[in-house]
Amino acid sequence: MTELHTDRLALRRWRDSDLAPWAAMNADPDVREHLGDLLTREQSDASVARFQADFDRRGYGWWAVEVRATGEFIGFAGLDQVDDGMPFTGVEIGWRLARSAWGQGYATEAALKVLAYGFDTLELPEILAVTTATNLRSQAVMRRIGLTRDPADDFDDPAAPEGPLRPNVLFRITRGA
Repeated sequence: MTELHTDRLALRRWRDSDLAPWAAMNADPDVREHLGDLLTREQSDASVARFQADFDRRGYGWWAVEVRATGEFIGFAGLDQVDDGMPFTGVEIGWRLARSAWGQGYATEAALKVLAYGFDTLELPEILAVTTATNLRSQAVMRRIGLTRDPADDFDDPAAPEGPLRPNVLFRITRGA
């Protein structure tokens, strides 16, 4: 599996030592605010097993993100196929960081590296990003990395319950943009 590196971050394969801090992130209401219910430890561990299986099968997916200077696990970043049932198809970029890692530019730094990998190595023609209409922090990262939004593409997530998680926004970027 390919590892990616930036000046401050390593995007790498998941390790057993990542499971506890990942579970803590998934039990943090602030981290899960735009994602839905908190996850149990079992659900959190199962998500990592899925991430690894998807990565092994496709050659890309969700990398664990660590701070190179300290080796601290701070979350994930990567690419994934858009879920079935969405009103569009393609490959989506995403990230999720521990609250302690917010506001330090890590999401932008990791996302720029992932975008470069998607375009330069995977030769994807387009990369999408999706979040809730209320997730202004992620939307700011999307704009910083060059993605643009057409409000005509906004949609209601068919998998989300009625409420603030249903209205979603779609951002896009094409190779060479």
